[in-house]
Amino acid sequence: MLQIDHLNKSYGKFQAVSDLTLHIPQGDLFGFVGPNGAGKTTTIRIVCGLMKPNSGNVVINGVNALAHREEIKKQIGYVPDFFGVYDNLKVKEYMDFYGSMYRMNSREIEKIADDLLELVNLSDKKEVFVDTLSRGMKQRLCVARALIHNPALLVMDEPNSGLDPRARVEMKELLLNLKSMGKTIVISSHILSELSEMCNSIGIMDQGHLVAAGHIEDIMEGVFGGDKLIITLEEGRETALRIASEHVKVKVESAGEHELKLSHTMTKQEIAKMVGTMIANDVVVTGFHKQEGSLESLFMRVTGESAEGRE
Repeated sequence: MLQIDHLNKSYGKFQAVSDLTLHIPQGDLFGFVGPNGAGKTTTIRIVCGLMKPNSGNVVINGVNALAHREEIKKQIGYVPDFFGVYDNLKVKEYMDFYGSMYRMNSREIEKIADDLLELVNLSDKKEVFVDTLSRGMKQRLCVARALIHNPALLVMDEPNSGLDPRARVEMKELLLNLKSMGKTIVISSHILSELSEMCNSIGIMDQGHLVAAGHIEDIMEGVFGGDKLIITLEEGRETALRIASEHVKVKVESAGEHELKLSHTMTKQEIAKMVGTMIANDVVVTGFHKQEGSLESLFMRVTGESAEGRE
């Protein structure tokens, strides 16, 4: 759906984006992860036709974005990190204005605008002036505006920046709803916990380099190597450690006085059997659970390794 090949962008001696190649399939909710200055916004602006790269290519929905910049505007809905609104317009007038920019007739605009305002939960605000809306409402209005021409790709740069917790929850629900409708969405953010709750795939950028990309589960497994299991126990540490160490599908990561951390490739039945063996050998097991890898730990691991590789 979105294909980026060998993209490069520099400002003098500073390389903002370096040889970036990325494919995002139709229907993905893709998260661009990275600290400020990593190259996320530069990449997004190139994809949206707001900036020219030094080299490379971008194809969106089969259209060469760099060669057909006017055509590509029909394929993209863009929500920037600083959303622009016209304060002297009512919400309905705001939607009418943007619909007319895409040469839509008034009847078509009215129908689509009504549907979109309902989608973003602003149907009751049609006659309200934009400048009276809360920041969260303005951000949802900008999403509705970006969708008015039914673009193939929705691109959002830091959509939750400056939003309060309730507005962030509302934005997350809106984006998950759009994903369920088959919309392809690219979100740039440095708020990792929020992306992990929404996105099914990510790309991690660091100092202009794309250091990891793909489905979150696949990257986690590739970086951390299999599932993690934590077994807590009251007595029998040495026996539990021996049983875990002898299992061919288990690697002991650490062994505390009352806790074993294991990486493994066992099935659920095999886990239950191993724990049962421990209990049968007088180990007092107080609990066991799967340790979920976090997007934060993944980010720190891959950006740390990438930085070492470039030193």
